[in-house]
Amino acid sequence: MLWLSRLRLRWQRPSAAEVPAKNPGLRRVASGVSSPGSASPRALNIFDRDLKRKQKNWAARQPEPMKFDYLKEEVGSRIADRVYDIARDFRLALDVGCGRGYIAQYLNKETVAKFFQTDIAENALKNALEMEIPTVSVLADEEFLPFRENTFDLVVSSLSLHWVNDLPRALEQIHYVLKPDGVFIGAMFGGDTLYELRCSLQLAETEREGGFSPHISPFTAINDLGHLLGRAGFNTLTVDTDEIQVNYPGMFELMEDLQEESPEC
Repeated sequence: MLWLSRLRLRWQRPSAAEVPAKNPGLRRVASGVSSPGSASPRALNIFDRDLKRKQKNWAARQPEPMKFDYLKEEVGSRIADRVYDIARDFRLALDVGCGRGYIAQYLNKETVAKFFQTDIAENALKNALEMEIPTVSVLADEEFLPFRENTFDLVVSSLSLHWVNDLPRALEQIHYVLKPDGVFIGAMFGGDTLYELRCSLQLAETEREGGFSPHISPFTAINDLGHLLGRAGFNTLTVDTDEIQVNYPGMFELMEDLQEESPEC
């Protein structure tokens, strides 16, 4: 029997990547959600985006979603801190893959005048957390942002971009909707995330089957992220890594948490 003593979550963020009342509820201002089976022709389709949409909708319908949101809350607060570190105000901001609004809840209307939040899961947008910034919720896929060029002063994203099939395209779209002096601050899971779980499953399957198959979603290495951002058109890049360690008594408790917050494996 294999037991997991801890879970290490390495998340990496491009911090301040610069380029030269109540929530009013869901407003579908554009059809930014891809149809089932659609994908970028250049992408290797690792993830079923329609299935991911259903998983996120299911997770948002659970009776106690906040019970499993501790990691999203923590990373959302750290991104908000990075926004406050920038000595300027933002008239219009966008959160790509917002979930229930884990970043916007920590921001104030003195820093961000108006906030657009996008997600592929309608239930997540309907169950958004309360915030003081005037907010517009848009049902949209991270790979198909329905906004015009040079629209936003700030774009943020927290623990969402690791699920896209075409990360270069997603970064290019973020760069496209940013104003020339705009700022992008994001966080995504790093390459060593769920390392203990990955090793445990590989050892168990090798012992029983004589080989193993991947059971954990692939994550982007930090060495690749700077290159991808530069290729998308960003400059003045800062990419760093934080490690958040969460202890679990065993593998099944970990799997329960992953399942309830839209599983990472």
